[in-house]
Amino acid sequence: MVNVRKCAMIGCGLVGASAAFSLVESGLFSELVLLDANRDKAEGEAMDLSHGMPFARPMEIYAGSYDDIQDCGLIIITAGANQKPDETRLDLVQKNVGILKNIIPEIKKRQCEGILLIVSNPVDILTYAALKLSGFPPNRVIGSGTVLDTARLKYLLGQHLNVDSRSVHAFIIGEHGDSELAVWSSANVSGVALSQFCEMCGHYRHMETMQKLYEGVRDSAYEIIRKKGATYYGIAMAVRRIAECILRDEHSILPVSSLIEGHYGISGVCMGVPTIVGSTGVERVLDIPLSEEEQQKLTASAQAIQEVLKTIEF
Repeated sequence: MVNVRKCAMIGCGLVGASAAFSLVESGLFSELVLLDANRDKAEGEAMDLSHGMPFARPMEIYAGSYDDIQDCGLIIITAGANQKPDETRLDLVQKNVGILKNIIPEIKKRQCEGILLIVSNPVDILTYAALKLSGFPPNRVIGSGTVLDTARLKYLLGQHLNVDSRSVHAFIIGEHGDSELAVWSSANVSGVALSQFCEMCGHYRHMETMQKLYEGVRDSAYEIIRKKGATYYGIAMAVRRIAECILRDEHSILPVSSLIEGHYGISGVCMGVPTIVGSTGVERVLDIPLSEEEQQKLTASAQAIQEVLKTIEF
């Protein structure tokens, strides 16, 4: 039996602890089990979070073992080495695939029937690895993909146009990394084409501005890591949003990472593209319209991921 209101967080570093805090604040779950290679770390985080219960909704929070995750509806994996200054997400491949090879067999051994949400980087590689190692059906293995990148784009566009970022509709797709791309061709502000809305606001240098905004999204993690050592609040809120879609069966569209088979002419890779997400995980991968240039960039992004996959043994 699966308890849809029970969640496991595997990895209690800065990302895992921040995501756990975000989930506690959300009130989505009635039970949260924390696992970490350092048991004391998991216990300390569970204690700290539990002391806030008088200010939140009732919830049981505790440090546990893999035996405690058997009935979890959602298993979130944030465990892994952190990205260092001047290090790309792809540089983390071998280290974090190795960590995943220790985690996934333990989950598989318990015959868990919940949904796996991979957050560790490089998320697209690790999502594919989790799919292969677990044997789970593709709909139950999701990566955080470009959900955070898309939020960064919406925020920067909102700042540029002095408009609520929630009214901005645009996607970052592809690899959660240096080869990601912005889908400018369909970007809009509450139904008004982006270029038209920009001109309404007195902005006319579209190509220059779009490139600057894209680079701001692509390079933001590097900038944050340089300034404070790690990124964790933004991804924690992205994790919460994905969890909401699953638990509430929202059928919302998010650019999560999942197995692509034939979409956009691409197969055999996990990467972030617009996807309907609900209680069963991935419900449907969407083929949104792309310009010829965007299609070429997405294909190149997929190829970059596939080249890395060739170096990994599953």
